[in-house]
Amino acid sequence: METALTRLVGVRHPIVQTGMGWVAGPRLVSATANAGALGILASATMTLDGLRAAVREVRSRTDAPFGVNLRADAGDAGERVRIIIDEGVRVASFALAPSRELIAELKAAGVVVIPSIGARRHAEKVAAWGADAVIVQGGEGGGHTGEVATTVLLGQVVDAVDIPVVAAGGFHDGRGLVAALAFGAAGVAMGTRFLLTSDSTVPDAVKAKYLAATVKDITVTTAVDGLPHRMLRTEFVDALERSGRTRALLQAVRRAAAFRKISGLSWPRMIRDGLALRHGKDLSWSQVLLAANTPMLLKSSMVDGRTDLGVMASGQVAGVIDDLPSCAELVERIVSEADRTVRDLARLTASR
Repeated sequence: METALTRLVGVRHPIVQTGMGWVAGPRLVSATANAGALGILASATMTLDGLRAAVREVRSRTDAPFGVNLRADAGDAGERVRIIIDEGVRVASFALAPSRELIAELKAAGVVVIPSIGARRHAEKVAAWGADAVIVQGGEGGGHTGEVATTVLLGQVVDAVDIPVVAAGGFHDGRGLVAALAFGAAGVAMGTRFLLTSDSTVPDAVKAKYLAATVKDITVTTAVDGLPHRMLRTEFVDALERSGRTRALLQAVRRAAAFRKISGLSWPRMIRDGLALRHGKDLSWSQVLLAANTPMLLKSSMVDGRTDLGVMASGQVAGVIDDLPSCAELVERIVSEADRTVRDLARLTASR
């Protein structure tokens, strides 16, 4: 299935596996790439040396194109960009809009730049700055998310920009892919669906929590870092929402110290990164610190399997997913279902 996305990045299928922190590591990314989709490595939770090593590990596992996701507001974003360029990575994606300068540096080196956005005006801005495509996430998507549903936001963005648009938020099967293409998108991006595969390194106990969740078990909360964050509702999330500011601050400091040991970030850098995420919002100091070390809350569940101490970012589609296929099986199933759906629509049209 050839689209503007497949031609732009050189993959066989218009499907993207998003760069989920602690989840999108070399194994998942290479399995996705070998399946013919675009795997994106999550780098925000890696040191610079760790990022370079991870890129080389993916390269050792696949000859197919893949990407790296960056936090545009990270203090070392420029250094990470240089690693991407040095290592010959095909795609750079961004969780927040990158600066005009970062886009120009990547494009000058032949790297495809695909920021993720959640509003039409953001898509227009990065398109004007030279982005090659955008991933548009509607409110159904996991992690930090907005209020506008994908079906409303997608059409707005497709009409507003002249670059390929990839739809995210609520996609998990071939019918969704066809629907996105009908809206004018060039493909779909999925996080939760790839998290729930046999190639994902997320602990089995955590996957079981996702598989057991209903649509109503997935909530949006601002208790983690002051920003709307879609995740599974757990006792830990409930406790965060009930915590007073003093208790929340103590928890934040403890987790910040743990993340500092892993990431190598200094306290001033962590605080600057946390403040950068405020986006003009009136956050408490506990939320500023949590914004900087949210990766530790994710690590507790996604790596350590501690569902009682971590957060589990999740799209609403977790409530309709009930299996753990391999990436190859998943991509083949989506493409086959999309082909059948297109043929069914053609027959329906022909019968009129």
